[in-house]
Amino acid sequence: MTANPQIATRLAALRTLLKTEGLDGLIVPRADAHQSEVTAPHDDRLAFITGFSGSAGLALVLEDTAFIFVDGRYEIQVRHEVDPTLYDVHHLHNDPIDGWLSAHGRKGWRIGFDPMLIDTALYDRLVGSAERAGFTLVPVSSDPFDAIWPDRPEKPLDLVRPMPPALSGETVSAKTVRMGNKIAEAGADMMAETLPDNIAWLLNLRGSDIAMNPVPQSFMILRADGGVDWFVDSRKLPNDLSAFELEGIRLKPVEEFIPSVAAASKGKTMLIDQSFAPVALRFTVENAGGTVLAAGNPLTIAKARKTPAELAGYRDCHLEDGVALTEFLAWLEREALLRAAAGNPIREIEAEDRLLSLRARRTGFLEASFRSISASGANAAMCHYNAGPQSDAAITPDGPYLIDSGGQYENGTTDVTRTLFLAIPEKPVRDTYTAVLKGFIALISATFPEGTYGHQLDALARLPLWQMGLDYDHGTGHGVGHNLLVHEYPHRFAKKANTYGLEPGNIMTIEPGYYEAGAYGLRIENQVEVTAALPGFCRFRSLTLAPIDLKPVDVAALSAQDIAFINDYHTLVREKLIGLVSEDARDFLIRSTLALEA
Repeated sequence: MTANPQIATRLAALRTLLKTEGLDGLIVPRADAHQSEVTAPHDDRLAFITGFSGSAGLALVLEDTAFIFVDGRYEIQVRHEVDPTLYDVHHLHNDPIDGWLSAHGRKGWRIGFDPMLIDTALYDRLVGSAERAGFTLVPVSSDPFDAIWPDRPEKPLDLVRPMPPALSGETVSAKTVRMGNKIAEAGADMMAETLPDNIAWLLNLRGSDIAMNPVPQSFMILRADGGVDWFVDSRKLPNDLSAFELEGIRLKPVEEFIPSVAAASKGKTMLIDQSFAPVALRFTVENAGGTVLAAGNPLTIAKARKTPAELAGYRDCHLEDGVALTEFLAWLEREALLRAAAGNPIREIEAEDRLLSLRARRTGFLEASFRSISASGANAAMCHYNAGPQSDAAITPDGPYLIDSGGQYENGTTDVTRTLFLAIPEKPVRDTYTAVLKGFIALISATFPEGTYGHQLDALARLPLWQMGLDYDHGTGHGVGHNLLVHEYPHRFAKKANTYGLEPGNIMTIEPGYYEAGAYGLRIENQVEVTAALPGFCRFRSLTLAPIDLKPVDVAALSAQDIAFINDYHTLVREKLIGLVSEDARDFLIRSTLALEA
């Protein structure tokens, strides 16, 4: 990966435009109007102006300097993709933009921002910075990138498809009434919704505006009586709508969303999502004489507790996914050494394509759930690395190979990571991988009170690394949607506080790791279902079915409980998959799931 030489020209064009608009700077978020983690090419403003391709970041462009803020997953990647002579790099959370502006903002500055791209929480932090430093935040009325991006991609117009109630487990009419009651209980007359996955969940439909993110970009107003106005480009809908549950759903053009929020707000209370709603909604409601209720989103919470039908779908699609991943691991172990010795090694992109082709053969598979992280050696030290023509490294015995991948299936979404060793590594790597495995086992084996927060469990996965003086700068796990977003809010395992309690029916990942810059990366990840255990307590049931590479593990460092977990898990994997994998993969499966002995 190398910095894009066109960035300097684009940056100069943006600065010229800002000067003509009387602005001293512009805030450029990674997100779109829906606060999407993955955006359509049309909305990749941050990538266009910086060259950074990661999913979390923010830029501040000033007259004579510029800054990019990224989280810990991208601290290595950003230095490969972004020209350091153009942008100073800061940590998105530890050294955030509002902190920088508080310390360095100049009195009289006019800093522009698009109120549809900035959420209310960030806006409030920026207001505090402006008050302390004496500058002014200026909402822009039009997108400045329209003027400097001559070949900007068009907005997506991909088709919407129905999600049958047999797969979702609940009809649209039941959901809208249930969620309308939640809005009324919160003390609001209606809610303005901008999150496409919440809308897709509520209306039992899926989309294809963004690859691997099966949601249509749209907006919605949901009333306390269950009435729905859905703001969507009608060109995304097929002519025959008979398979959709749209009775009573009022379809309106996207352009009417903000005017409709204004018209509906007068004298009413509008609930907006305190975590994700763009601040433009707050401005609109207040300017129209309405009252804003910034609160938790009832759709987000309801969506995270899966129905029995959804849970059955996850289990079924993970069986299919486990076959594909096991076939892949067997192929890689068999072929990689031979190819490396012959001077024609398997490379990251070939491996990525092979796994995708194996998934494509499985029942119900639709597409990948994200671009696979197929990373060999030092490339794996970049947590969210994607292989490209210039970085396409060989997979050899010289270092571990990490594959983080997943699939979108008709009945669920998968996300799994395995680290494969073609040779036994040196002791420091063995010790670190063993610590990652022990942390993985500690968390996935936990029993905890229902309602426990993710941050209260996060340290279980980190403790073996902490005891070595090591850590990793990303979360330990996240929620996963049902044929929806692979990173689903609100539940998360991380150091940062997450005040959404875990309960039966939540779907999470558990994925501790370790990354040595310039050398290697290690991660083990399973997707799990939160299930009831003892009265009032929960535990995790693994959905992922694939062998974990134990070749480099220091068995002497494992406890009896660790060994029992590994043996039980591998017995489950073997029993579930043995009759489904090919003959070529069967031997690998048996060897990879042999019982460990203390």
